[in-house]
Amino acid sequence: MKFLVDRCAGRRLAEWLRRQGHDVSEARTMPEDPGDAALLEMATEQTRVLVTIDTDFGALIYLGGAVHSGIIRLPDVPANDRIALMAQILLRHSETELAGAIVTASRTRIRFSHGPKGS
Repeated sequence: MKFLVDRCAGRRLAEWLRRQGHDVSEARTMPEDPGDAALLEMATEQTRVLVTIDTDFGALIYLGGAVHSGIIRLPDVPANDRIALMAQILLRHSETELAGAIVTASRTRIRFSHGPKGS
């Protein structure tokens, strides 16, 4: 599966995803922070699921009509818990289910919703 990991989601999560065999790009390796809208567009163009803790992407999608290839949001999830939560998501949900979904996960709940999708 292809992911774009936002800076705020952390390097350890990105490295763990790579060790699991996923194709991972990281915002932290970019020379400058491109901003949320550009990051979302980049993930969509590359057909990557964006992984973030930032809640601003919801506004871009639901209020701004931005398209996406899938987002996994981990707001309020401490860094030490992100890998375990991501492992649960990937174990329980297929690549097809995650593509185009907006997943908001906490330690107690995983919620799926859909907004405008990319190609």
